[in-house]
Amino acid sequence: MTLGRAASTPEIVAHLETLRNETNIEGMSRFGIATETALGISNPDLQKLAKTIGRDHRRALELWQTGLREARMLAIYTADPKIMTKPEVMAWAADFASWEIVDAAADLLTETPYWRELILEFAGDHREFVRRAAFSMIAGATVHNKNEPDAAIIAFLPLIERHAGDDRNFVKKAVNWALRNIGKRNGTCHAPALALAEKLAASEDRTARWIGKNALRELTSDKILARLKA
Repeated sequence: MTLGRAASTPEIVAHLETLRNETNIEGMSRFGIATETALGISNPDLQKLAKTIGRDHRRALELWQTGLREARMLAIYTADPKIMTKPEVMAWAADFASWEIVDAAADLLTETPYWRELILEFAGDHREFVRRAAFSMIAGATVHNKNEPDAAIIAFLPLIERHAGDDRNFVKKAVNWALRNIGKRNGTCHAPALALAEKLAASEDRTARWIGKNALRELTSDKILARLKA
């Protein structure tokens, strides 16, 4: 089946079904990817398909509703963050159940006009994958939103400290990721991020201590220090 920009949701789903790969599904599960609705199609292949079918926000919302892992990845790749509404985002967030989907969606959501608000709302949400989304967004925005002032990025550090004690695996790893990315952004961001990493490394809380020590190890590495001085 040849798909183009006019392809409908049913046509796209039918095409995806023809690409099912059981071996890839098994491989995905070993990386902690939720495979209950997976077809085993690689993300590079999905990204190529997304370029072929083009951006279509209405269709992206339909693809998400199918529940298929690959259709949801295509939804993320072809949705329009400039027109995506907060109710639409919250509907997606209610379905977050896999770190892979969350992290891909986080990149999209940092392009919305209200992404800062989303970070605060997601961080305050107790659901594991919704809270992860907050810190995945911080990690992504730190790298991709290059016009964001350093002061605005540094302002996320108190939020990181506040949730550094959340011992759920997918949260603590995202909190750590956000802290490391802030520290690696540039020299201005490095100092306050390093200070927080040192504080957390000395914490009595086991999770906060792990986050701090892990971040401290990278932020004081010769590789990072050399890059920041360059």
